Amino acid sequence: MRKLLPLFFVFFFVIGFGQERKYVTVHKTQKLMGSRFDITVVAANEEIGYINIDEAVAEIKRIEKLISSWDPDSETALINKNAGIKPVKVSLELFKLIERTKQISEITDGAFDISYSSMDGIWKFDGSMTNMPTKDEIKKSMAKVGYEQIILDSNEQTVFLKQKGMKISFGAIGKGYAADKTKELLVSKQVVAGIINASGDLTTWGTKASGEKWLIGIANPLSKDKIFSWLPIVESSVATSGNYEKFVMFDGKKYTHIIDPRTGYPSQGVNSVSIFSKSAELCDALATAVFIMGKDAGLSLINQLGGTEVILVDSDNKIHKSSGILFDNNP
Repeated sequence: MRKLLPLFFVFFFVIGFGQERKYVTVHKTQKLMGSRFDITVVAANEEIGYINIDEAVAEIKRIEKLISSWDPDSETALINKNAGIKPVKVSLELFKLIERTKQISEITDGAFDISYSSMDGIWKFDGSMTNMPTKDEIKKSMAKVGYEQIILDSNEQTVFLKQKGMKISFGAIGKGYAADKTKELLVSKQVVAGIINASGDLTTWGTKASGEKWLIGIANPLSKDKIFSWLPIVESSVATSGNYEKFVMFDGKKYTHIIDPRTGYPSQGVNSVSIFSKSAELCDALATAVFIMGKDAGLSLINQLGGTEVILVDSDNKIHKSSGILFDNNP
């Protein structure tokens, strides 16, 4: 269920580098949370800009320390360690994040589920798989998956995983959350504009130093090097999930690395999903969920959510979009 990070049909591209005398644009790329982060800020001068970026990096590292399931000292690791044993008291920040993940699980009928990491990893997309997993193997791997078994106690501020061996992971929402929190921090420090791009989970605020809007290019899925439409991103976010590199083939059928946590089988019928909304966290989670839900259910969900849009490319490379996306979908 982990998202593939390189983008297929949405390229994040800051265009137009004209700058007014008042502001400069400062940019830095750094590996954080195991991924590439591109941080861009608009500042009065370069020195201030780089100070802002250092503050952004520190915030991302703080969040990683909180949500990493690999760090044995993190609150998340402690929750997993005590699965089936006892509830774990956590910070309000982590409690609220888990609370929101459960809400997303509910509205997506379990297509998004942070307990997916309990699966035994019987699907491998590193070239080592030679046979399809059996039905019994898949059923067994699913035994400890289920967001309903994540028990939250708001009075005690505790999290309890009901079964031993259950695990939660924030791989399908963590980078979006980090982007949102970093943006929130920089806005609080009066940084007038910027972009936080967490390997494709992207959020923006303000405008370029020239006063122009930040833009993303929508590339033709039949010719991914050609842009056929530009979309302005104003105080908004976008995230993409795709299946274009990590997959396996059995009997001529393609199985993507994005696993449906409800069935244990790879998702079918979709090549790429991009979600547009104010919150990068929500975009991140819904990109995975809609990919798993498929075209019809995914579009139906997004069209019911206020302030959220989607561009979806199906397995035939045909583009579909929600009602609020304004461009010709016949490139």
